Amino acid sequence: MKKICLTGGLASGKSTAAQYLSEQGASIIDADILGHHAYDRGTIAHQEVIKTFGEDLITEDGSIDRRLLGKKVFSDPLKLKKLTNIVWPEIRRLAQKKLNAFEDNEIVVLEAAVLIEAGWQDMGDEIWVVVVEREVAIQRCISRDGLEREAILNRLDAQISNKERRQHADVVLSNNESEEELFEQLDKQWHRLMT
Repeated sequence: MKKICLTGGLASGKSTAAQYLSEQGASIIDADILGHHAYDRGTIAHQEVIKTFGEDLITEDGSIDRRLLGKKVFSDPLKLKKLTNIVWPEIRRLAQKKLNAFEDNEIVVLEAAVLIEAGWQDMGDEIWVVVVEREVAIQRCISRDGLEREAILNRLDAQISNKERRQHADVVLSNNESEEELFEQLDKQWHRLMT
């Protein structure tokens, strides 16, 4: 099995790259989806989040009100750190469980925006980083999500930089131009993996 850890910042095209690799035959593990499951009832994270941030987070069906949780943590870096210390290990556990289920001959891509921040680089054989220039990311977010420039800048500033991501990368994929150019870079790396 070949395990690729794929990461990138806001509007970098990381999800587009993962989708393209899926179309080539890779199996994708999406950490965002696992992140939702980390809050499921019965998980250690579910219990710890309620214990740490309050029983008022429990909805009628016993799940966690993630909007209310967001209001409690996102304006306070210390609370946000407490939350990630609870949730990231659970996401890693779920990702490892999925990785263990694949066959030896498969190529598996773990797509995770916070891969480096969470320290999950050891989960793959290679780290692939999709980078995009800041202004390109801003324009993509404005046209794609309709966000205000200031909100986008706040999100970008909260992330690690492309420079930091590159320091961990085995492969850097530049996505400042067209999707076709990104796909050409992915094709090159895919063929390298297949030989």
